[in-house]
Amino acid sequence: MDTKAVFAALYSVCEENATFFSEGANGARGGAAQRLVDTMTLIQEHARSLEPVISGFAAVYHHFDFDPHIPANGYRSLVKVVRCCILHIIHKGRYISTNRRSIFFRTAHNAGEMEAYCSALCQLRALLYLAQRLLHDNSHGNLFFHEESGLSQSFIREYSSMHKGCFYGRCLGFQFTPAIRPCLQTIAIGLVAFGENYRRHQSGIGVAASSFFTSGKYAIDPELRGAEFERITQNLDVHFWKAFWNITETEVLSSLASMTSTQVKVNRALSVPPVPFDLPLMADPHLTVTIEAPSAHTGPGPVQMRLISYELREGQDSEALLSLSRSEGGPISLSLGMKTKQSPPSRWLLVHYHGGGFVAQTSKSHEPYLKSWSQDLGVPILSVDYSLAPEAPFPRALEDCFYAYCWAIKNHHLLGWTGENVCLAGDSAGGNLCITTSMRAASHGVRMPDGIVAAYPAILLTAYASPSRLLTLFDPLLPLSVLSRCLSAYAGEEPQAEKQVEKVSTLSMVRRDTGLLLRDFKQGASNWIHSLLDPNRAAATASTGRYTMRKSVSEASISSPHSDPPVPPEHPSDFSLRRESLKSLAGHANKANATPATPTTPPDNMSFFLSKEEVVSMSDALSSVAIAPPEGEEGVVLKHPREFPLGFEPLRSERLAEMKLATSPVVRNPYMSPLLAPDSMLRGLPPIHLVDWLVPILFGNVDQPVTLCVVDDLPHGFLSLSQLSRETREMSLTRRTRPRSRACTATWKGPITVLPPWVTQRNSLQHPFRGRSCWLPGEGV
Repeated sequence: MDTKAVFAALYSVCEENATFFSEGANGARGGAAQRLVDTMTLIQEHARSLEPVISGFAAVYHHFDFDPHIPANGYRSLVKVVRCCILHIIHKGRYISTNRRSIFFRTAHNAGEMEAYCSALCQLRALLYLAQRLLHDNSHGNLFFHEESGLSQSFIREYSSMHKGCFYGRCLGFQFTPAIRPCLQTIAIGLVAFGENYRRHQSGIGVAASSFFTSGKYAIDPELRGAEFERITQNLDVHFWKAFWNITETEVLSSLASMTSTQVKVNRALSVPPVPFDLPLMADPHLTVTIEAPSAHTGPGPVQMRLISYELREGQDSEALLSLSRSEGGPISLSLGMKTKQSPPSRWLLVHYHGGGFVAQTSKSHEPYLKSWSQDLGVPILSVDYSLAPEAPFPRALEDCFYAYCWAIKNHHLLGWTGENVCLAGDSAGGNLCITTSMRAASHGVRMPDGIVAAYPAILLTAYASPSRLLTLFDPLLPLSVLSRCLSAYAGEEPQAEKQVEKVSTLSMVRRDTGLLLRDFKQGASNWIHSLLDPNRAAATASTGRYTMRKSVSEASISSPHSDPPVPPEHPSDFSLRRESLKSLAGHANKANATPATPTTPPDNMSFFLSKEEVVSMSDALSSVAIAPPEGEEGVVLKHPREFPLGFEPLRSERLAEMKLATSPVVRNPYMSPLLAPDSMLRGLPPIHLVDWLVPILFGNVDQPVTLCVVDDLPHGFLSLSQLSRETREMSLTRRTRPRSRACTATWKGPITVLPPWVTQRNSLQHPFRGRSCWLPGEGV
């Protein structure tokens, strides 16, 4: 469906519903009907402003594509998300049109649904305006703004104050496949329940018990969940995220995942002592280089690894390997005995670096899909448990990964590997370590891996503005505020010690949360019954008391002395820290809404100043979209320039996000941000295959094939969700066809069947890049 058809359908369904409910606004449905009328009117106002902007981007975003065969870049991603939100509104509006006369139709509930998507559309409108600024201020043809001041600071300032709770309530995961949304909602409920009870208990059982009783109110009240989610993501430190992400490391969850995953013959945790050793140089095998043991920050220490193999291969039951094994408190997963058949060593080895934002998780969290890979590929997998920040910041993780890679090459006979071919694979932070480990291998002159597979890798750790960075405003798993804390910890700018607070007894917490849950459940059930028996009373209750309950971020969190205090702005005048209600915004819309539902000309609030730059290749096309910041009102002096047209302001949060961006020069180190590496370092890299959704990546002068697989409709971290839905499970499995992705495939020096899942594609294209820069974004339409 093209842009004009989408907006025509939106205008039609909103106008029809607004007309219907305006006639009954004073009737039985009362205030709820008026809320629907106001919301439908406001959606039309947003749509009239968005239509010319989206049409403008659609005319120019092909200039930033990976190549003509892979239409993907950050601007396409942003437009796709906006269209997805509009399609959800159309779908919901048609549902209302079909069922609004039914006696079971809940007017207040559907009004809440439409209000949530209207708020999301308002915030997306603001992001499109910021993307226009990026087109104007940036060099034509570039996706990144290559400075941490100016526009990048402006983006951070807007992110800190913009309301984000609407994306984590009813609208959570609207941009992804419907199958993954229940998983994201479950994770969000668990996150906010865990966050409310964080730091209050000595034992894990106390947190689990209190979180269980707390989670009920967040399950039945999506607005409350969204508000609490926003509070947590904006104000809790990296130690909270380390604790939450490590829940999958607990014995109960890891045992459950192990029982439901592929059963393998070898699953052994190893601890390699920090002993230097020599490796031959690639240029002259008669010469050697010494590989030093990791020692940064915490001194020399053993490197932890995990060997996974579907079959028991020669060397994997040797005494030398058994001497390196470490106990994890459970039975050893290694099939031994006289009757165990040993397979010959594999010609390939996969070295894996797990994700977790450089601060959390181990190979144990990633076992399920690693076991599947080992079975499908028929190769052993060595997963490295590198040291984590903030206790061990950069470059300790890189030292561990490089040492483990070199140790595997030297001791291939212990791993069931012939030593012939090796591939590096990793996701998120692990994708970064795959590339930087290869760069370090090239600098040492030792053997290079035969290929790299990096899933949604973190390649640029600076605060540069880009269209895909805008989308982190509502990322359900890794929002920008959380990402900034993780990167600051990896850069060594986060405190290593966790703040100590007074503990509260588990019994008192359970008693209090049970009372709150029963109160919320009773009130919700009472409102629902009254909505059936007495619509007028229900509407009055919704209009007077609804926002009082849902506006709070859990009474326990606000009143508790253990909750984080609000973060006040340094200059309150810099931000309008208020959330305009839909009613007041709708009133403004009614005054300005004298135009018909389907506009024929762009609205007045699109009067940005056009760019005056003349660039031969794209200036004509970009000039209609690249917009300069609007001037303020005459006689008014602003400390910061306006980012949005006059008459429009996005919804603002009640408290600022606490952003701690890594400002240390270390973030520009090529071994930390390989995107910034000079061409001389990139030329030595092996063939690279990237699997991505939203993050744009740049590689220049890579003298090897670089390929991209664009995964549609799945979030960051989908590999870790491989057991939760069919789509994530299919994308984590190795297969030759991938109907929901697009890829161009590299040429490898070995059997292509041994590469992880997404490397081999039907109808794929070979795309070597030599001597030019290429943007590798994450998502297309």
